[in-house]
Amino acid sequence: MTHRLTPVHARRRALGSLLGLGVSAALPALAQEGVDVGRQSAFTRLVPADQVESMSAKEYSQLLAQARAQNALAPENHPQARRLRYIAERLIPLGMKWNSRARQWRWEVNLIGSKQLNAFCMPGGKIVFFTGILQALQLDDDEVAQIMGHEMAHALREHARERLGKTAATRLGTSVISGLLGLGSTGDALVNMGGKLLTLEFSREDESEADLIGMELAARAGYEPQAAVRLWQKMAQANRGAPPQFLSTHPSATTRIRDLQANQGRVEPLYAAAAKPGQRFDRG
Repeated sequence: MTHRLTPVHARRRALGSLLGLGVSAALPALAQEGVDVGRQSAFTRLVPADQVESMSAKEYSQLLAQARAQNALAPENHPQARRLRYIAERLIPLGMKWNSRARQWRWEVNLIGSKQLNAFCMPGGKIVFFTGILQALQLDDDEVAQIMGHEMAHALREHARERLGKTAATRLGTSVISGLLGLGSTGDALVNMGGKLLTLEFSREDESEADLIGMELAARAGYEPQAAVRLWQKMAQANRGAPPQFLSTHPSATTRIRDLQANQGRVEPLYAAAAKPGQRFDRG
């Protein structure tokens, strides 16, 4: 599940120019209200969105089938599953600002019994929480909304598609990329190069974007921005002994907290103006 955004965006614009994609000028800037994470990476254009989303739906179905076979998939009426879906219903409509394709997605939210401190949202809006993260961290609704917003942000910003695009650029070389763009037969090949979506690792830049966008989504949905800081304080406690930041693809908890605090003022007005949740749930 993140950092100084200005250098990140400079690198992405430079990479887009090297690829000769000319995407930066074509993509409209996001609204200034709320957080600013710049334009979407040009690498996403190397892999067709519909093929990534189709691959995601297949993997998601397989995961749910496996959980069901192990009696680990929470039923529809499970209190924590209902809690997750209520929060998701508040956040999902707010994601359209970040990705117009999200209107077409068939969003799903499921809870799987596992001790893992994890949650994710796959391309196309396929969300999973594990019971471990709810129980071990004793998350309140505001903290759940921060995690969910963060994971949704990965899907909305198409970070998995970007990862696959970067893999393609690395393996194929920039000299042949432009010749591949627009050819329908290349989509499957590029997707297959990336392996399974569930095992993709995001960059620190991706994680930083997701932190900030997640905080904004939660604030617009009426969930407290300060909960993002509380969440990472809890995660730091739960992950004592984790490797230092330079050895990990994830930013350190200290870095995340600092960046979230630096941007909290940008979303406080959104939170103040938002309709607050009409329902609150017990912690996991």
